[in-house]
Amino acid sequence: MPELRYNVITREWVIIATERAKRPDQFVRKQERNPLPPFDAKCPFCPGNEAMTPPATYVVPDTNSWRVRVTPNKFAALSYEGERKRIVQGIRRTVSGVGIHEVMVETPVHNMTTALLGDAQVEIIIQTYLNRFKFASSDPRIDQVTIFKNHGEAAGTSIEHPHSQMIATPVITSQLRERLSHALEHFDEFGECIFCRVREQELKDQTRIVLETEHFVAFVQFATLTPFSMLIMPRRHMACFAEIKDSEAADLARILRRVLAKLYRGLADPDYNYVVRTAPTEYSGVKHYHWYVSIIPRLTRMAGFELGSGMFINVSLPEENASFLRGIAVE
Repeated sequence: MPELRYNVITREWVIIATERAKRPDQFVRKQERNPLPPFDAKCPFCPGNEAMTPPATYVVPDTNSWRVRVTPNKFAALSYEGERKRIVQGIRRTVSGVGIHEVMVETPVHNMTTALLGDAQVEIIIQTYLNRFKFASSDPRIDQVTIFKNHGEAAGTSIEHPHSQMIATPVITSQLRERLSHALEHFDEFGECIFCRVREQELKDQTRIVLETEHFVAFVQFATLTPFSMLIMPRRHMACFAEIKDSEAADLARILRRVLAKLYRGLADPDYNYVVRTAPTEYSGVKHYHWYVSIIPRLTRMAGFELGSGMFINVSLPEENASFLRGIAVE
């Protein structure tokens, strides 16, 4: 029988459609990706084509080239130049569109993917995230920094060369404000971090755990909205991504790469998004919030019911998805 499950982190209900549920292997990507060359003369992110992008803002050098290169997005959603101005006209509110929009090119190799990179390279990517997060957070015009990756057409990518992005905005989004508020309400009522509670419950149950490392736990949530969506959550309580230590950054690289490798091998390289969900730096040290990485494979589409109700229908069982991924061997 179908059941409704409640996500205590997002405060959303989801329908687990057991009568329509697919087996995990039924989500395997049917269409193969076209093979890519290791270098594309038309790709702005390939080495030697640096003139196709704005000047780099951060580079991790290599002997003959670079290992990671960060550049402003050529088609930025926000403008780096200008002052933050708030205008109130009756019920209308506007803020000048200042902010930071950068692209983080993850490797010089055009046909590589994060799942197949070495741990050392992924650690460099994580350290790049941290560098750019701190840089953007130090700008007094910025209130929220979002680091994310789009992989594949269904996830919104327009350039196939592996890259992530950072968008730093002059306002805090309503979604983050609500999660900060909900987390504080839970802490006030129960004296505990709701995220830590969820993580410990998942570790106790074990049925939705995908992978554990020294500093992180990857799991499918009890009330996950879509098939195979996962969280990678630090074991140590941290509200802000900027609080991460070097040893934890290295461990995050290992677990992120392995989880993505499980998706790559188990589901034939599906399209996906991942996002570093974090509180702003001024929340560092607070007891009620906890940052994490959210990974969302794009295996289903949002339809009319989801758009009209705000409630998702998940046609898979979180416990079966986690078991399937645990069984995928990766290095």
